[in-house]
Formats: sequence, C-alpha cells, structure tokens
Amino acid sequence: MTTRRILATSGGMVAGPVQMTWRVGKMVLDALALTKKDRPRVCVVETAGGDQSLFYALLYEAFNAAGCDVTELKLFPQPSADPVERLSGSDLVWVGGGSVANLLALWRLHGVDDAMLEAWESGVILGGVSAGSLCWHEGGTTDSFGPALRPVTNGLGFLPYANGVHYDSEAQRRPLLHQLIKDGTLSPLAFATDDRVGLWYEGTEPTSVVADLEVDVNSGPAAYRVELHNGDVVETRVGVGERFS
Repeated sequence: MTTRRILATSGGMVAGPVQMTWRVGKMVLDALALTKKDRPRVCVVETAGGDQSLFYALLYEAFNAAGCDVTELKLFPQPSADPVERLSGSDLVWVGGGSVANLLALWRLHGVDDAMLEAWESGVILGGVSAGSLCWHEGGTTDSFGPALRPVTNGLGFLPYANGVHYDSEAQRRPLLHQLIKDGTLSPLAFATDDRVGLWYEGTEPTSVVADLEVDVNSGPAAYRVELHNGDVVETRVGVGERFS
C-alpha cells in the first residue's frame, strides 16, 4: 500500500561549510532515508522565488552533497520539463519559499497542481519550506502581497487545514492566524511551525514534529495545533520528537 507523505516546514536547509552554501538539515536527511533509495531522485521547485538561478545552484549543491540525483522543474520562461513526468519520476520533491500566491497561480496555469497530486498519490514525498509548506494546505498567512501579512485561502488543499509558518520569528504570524481562524476566513483547524521545525503528514494526518538541528523538546522551537473551540482559538504546543495524538 502506498503511503502518501508530506513534510511541511519552516526550515529544511542549514548553513554549508563556506559562505553562500547550503546543506540539507536533519529532517530532510530523514525524508531522503524514507525513500529507501541509495541515490534518491530529488526534484527542486523554486517557483515561489521566481526560479532564480542562485537558489537552484544552492539546492543542487546541497542535495548533491547528500548523495542525491537532482533535477528541477522551472516555469520561467517556460516549463523545463513535463510536470507529470518530472514530478512522478522523483522520490522527493522539494519546494522553496517565496510568494505562495504566485506559486499557486503559476502551478494551476501549467498543470503543476494536478501533477503534484498525482506524484503524491503515487508515493513521491512532497516537502518544502514556507510557501513550500503553505501550498499543500487550504490556506494560511502570507507576505505575498506586501509587508503586511494577508490570508491566502486557495491552497491546493491536499491537507484539509490552515497552515502557519515562521511562527516564532515574524510577529504578525501568530495573531493573524488566530484572527483568521476565529472569523472563519481560514479552516477552524491549523498546524503551525516555528523556524527550523517541520511537521510530517501521513495521508492527511499530522504525525510527528521534526527539526533541522538538535533542539530542547521543552523550550526549543516547536509545532502547534491551533483550533477553534467554543468560539475561542486554542493552541497546543507539540515539541520536536513528539507525535500528534
């Protein structure tokens, strides 16, 4: 039976050995191990960042250093490959951060949304950071439209929840997520991650909280279940290494 997995994060990459280099963090290394491949095939997708060559170069080097065969799916100036073939031919798809609003519009224009769904349902692990976390959910908070955060409500909806990213590092994120849940703009149930933290989903169920680096389970960055209960928003912290019940 195929297990559908998504790793939704506010991290993923860590600093490399010299300036302007990245390496994959622990939670991405664990995702690669789940592919059970000696050389996992990784497709990197930087739509949200405008397909900038620098980001692709950094990710190629990082995943190559982790022993992967790396490809990409670019949409500028035109698709670099057939989305279905490229994504379903991968073991892990990694989606970078940037504008989730632009990502969603372009993916739908070029059929990447349907190709991502097909890949996920066939067992390809989907993952990403920031916009690459929000996109799999129904919606969340975004800076796609300017410095003041606003809601995005037209996510792919593979995961039937709202999502919060950079929960501990950007002051607008937590209060706006609470407000949007309370007023009904977003789903009454959301999952959020602090920087350097990721959340695994199997199927559509959140399972475990992971991180790029070793952190204190009690005081370090964490994930959160955020839900509407009797008209109030209730937040439950789940530490790294812990599981959602």
